[in-house]
Amino acid sequence: MRRIFSKQNRALISELVRTDFKLRYQGSVLGYAWSLLNPLLIFVILYVVFVKFLKIGDAIPHYPIYLLLGIVIWNFFVEMTMQSTTSLVTRGDLIKKIRIPRWMIVFSSSIGALINLGLNLIVVAVFMIVNKVGILDTLPRIIFPLLEIYMLALGLSLLLSALFVKFRDVSYIWQVILQAGFYVTPIIYPLSRITDATLQKLLMISPMAQAIQNVRYDAITHTATTTSSVFANGYYQFIPIVITVVIFFVGVLYFKSQAKYFAENI
Repeated sequence: MRRIFSKQNRALISELVRTDFKLRYQGSVLGYAWSLLNPLLIFVILYVVFVKFLKIGDAIPHYPIYLLLGIVIWNFFVEMTMQSTTSLVTRGDLIKKIRIPRWMIVFSSSIGALINLGLNLIVVAVFMIVNKVGILDTLPRIIFPLLEIYMLALGLSLLLSALFVKFRDVSYIWQVILQAGFYVTPIIYPLSRITDATLQKLLMISPMAQAIQNVRYDAITHTATTTSSVFANGYYQFIPIVITVVIFFVGVLYFKSQAKYFAENI
């Protein structure tokens, strides 16, 4: 572990992160501000349509913050996996010219997404203060579901980036999956609106649904439905965590097996 994150590797990762930010917002008038405006604009649209017109979430305390937090976390997952999927091909010239550990390229993309997540969570915190959302004693526990989401996203990033080198259709397929996942995951609608217990359980098997609901429960309101309540504290509540661990190790192993072929396939 010490060798992986040596001083030289840390400097290289830092440079990759800075370059990614420069390239991503190059030529944009607002530049980096878009990373903050994007989830806020999506929130405004969804809030007006689903809260003001369709009256979804009336039973959830502080539902606007509840909704914003879900959008911020989902956007982090989308940004990290989408940016990482194409990262190896985007850095193809670097891979061909320099003997750089391939995982660093994917990892640096994840660091950029983490920075955006941190700044967006600060915005959420400001909204919580303005809306007088009480600080719950469970708030420090949000680190665990956030780490779970990062682990899931990193495993998928390694897997998808390695697949994208061979199959460029992967990014389009993943976009469709993400669009479907946004509506399947209880981000816009409270899970309590799903009256079918079996359907609730199927939805909460998803690591993203489980983690987002846990963050909401720990940070905003204890009325948020979690896997422990859906599965009555049974062993099934650990299924999302098991799925996350499996995806992470599958991603690591597949990436490692394909890394030596990246230069010739890009």
